[in-house]
Amino acid sequence: MFSSSKDTIDLLRDYPGNVSTRAKADSAIRAMWGASRAARLVKDPDYLNASLKWAKVFWVINSMTTRCIRERDGRSQGEVHMEEPLELAAPTAMPGNGAHLRALAMDLLSSFAEALDKSPADLHELERHEVNAGLVFRAGRDLIAILGAPDLWGMEHGAHIARELIEVKIFIRWMATQHRSIYRKFQDYGAGKAKLYSKIFEEIPAEWLRPDAQEGIEELGRLSHNDDILDHRVVDTRDSFAEGKSLRAMAQECGLLGLHRHAYAISSGVSHSEWWSVETHCMERCRNPLHGGHLISSLSLSDGANVELAQSWVDALYALMYDSMQVLRVSDEVVNEAFGWLENSGSETEDEESPQRASE
Repeated sequence: MFSSSKDTIDLLRDYPGNVSTRAKADSAIRAMWGASRAARLVKDPDYLNASLKWAKVFWVINSMTTRCIRERDGRSQGEVHMEEPLELAAPTAMPGNGAHLRALAMDLLSSFAEALDKSPADLHELERHEVNAGLVFRAGRDLIAILGAPDLWGMEHGAHIARELIEVKIFIRWMATQHRSIYRKFQDYGAGKAKLYSKIFEEIPAEWLRPDAQEGIEELGRLSHNDDILDHRVVDTRDSFAEGKSLRAMAQECGLLGLHRHAYAISSGVSHSEWWSVETHCMERCRNPLHGGHLISSLSLSDGANVELAQSWVDALYALMYDSMQVLRVSDEVVNEAFGWLENSGSETEDEESPQRASE
C-alpha cells in the first residue's frame, strides 16, 4: 500500500510515460525515497542489512540460472548459443608466416567471452565484471585490428599495442588488490572525463560542426551518465582514477614494476615520440661531409612483419585473459571448456601457432 498527496499521485499515475512531467516525478521519487530511507536508518541503523542480504542472493541466483543475451543473438533467452565466434571481419589473407595470428586472437577473445558468459557473475556489484571484461576486450580488439596489417608488426608502429596490453594487465592486477569500490571509481572517473570532453566541445560554435560531430558530442554527454536535472557527475582532473596514483606506483604495489620498467616505459617512449625513438625510427645521418653529419628525415619506413613480436602480443593477450578470469574467479571447469581447443590445436600444429601458457 502507498499513500501520498494528490499532487504526487497525479505525477506517478502515468509515470514514466508522460514525458512532460517525468522530470518532476523523478525529483519527487528521489526526495520521498531519500527521506524515507534516512528516517528508517535513524530509527534502526541495521534495518537495511536483511534487504541487502536478500538482494545479493537474488542477483547471484539470476547469474547462475540465466545467461547473458547480446543484441546480435536475436533469439529468446532459452535459445542463446555461446559457441558462435566473435563478430568481426574475417582474417585478412597474409603472405608468409604469421597468417594464423589474427584468427587465433579472434578465437581467444571469443573463448574469453564464452568463459565469462558461462561463469556466474556478481550482478549485485557488477562493476568488477564489467571493468575486467571491458578492459580485456578493448586490448583484444585493438590487437586483432593490427594483426590484419603485417606492416605494423614492429616497434615503431606497434608500440601502442604492447603499451596497452601492459597497462591493462597492471590495472587488472592492481585493482584486484584494492577494495571492490575501486571498480566503481574507475567507471566514475571515465564518466567524468566524458562529461569534461563534452563540455569542452560545447565551446565550439555550432555552425562549425558537422551533424555527425554534434551527435558525437551528445554521445559523450550520454556516456557521462549524468542527470538532466541534477548535475551530480564529478569531473576528476587528477592523473588517474586511483586518486592520482601513477601507473608506475600501481605496478610497484602489485608486483609488476619490472614489467613496467622493462617493457611499458620503452613502449611509451615510442608512443609519446621521445627523441631517442624519433631519432632511431625517423631520422638518418646526412651523407654530405660539408653538413657535419646532421640528422635529416628518413624516407625509409621501418620493417614490419615481425612474426615473433606479433606472437608475443597474442601471448600477452592470453595471459591477460588468464589474469582477468582469476580475478573474476571463473572456475577451472568453465575455463577448460572454453579454451579446451588450445590443447587440441597445440598437438596438431607448430608451437608458434598457439599462445604460450599464461603460467609460463
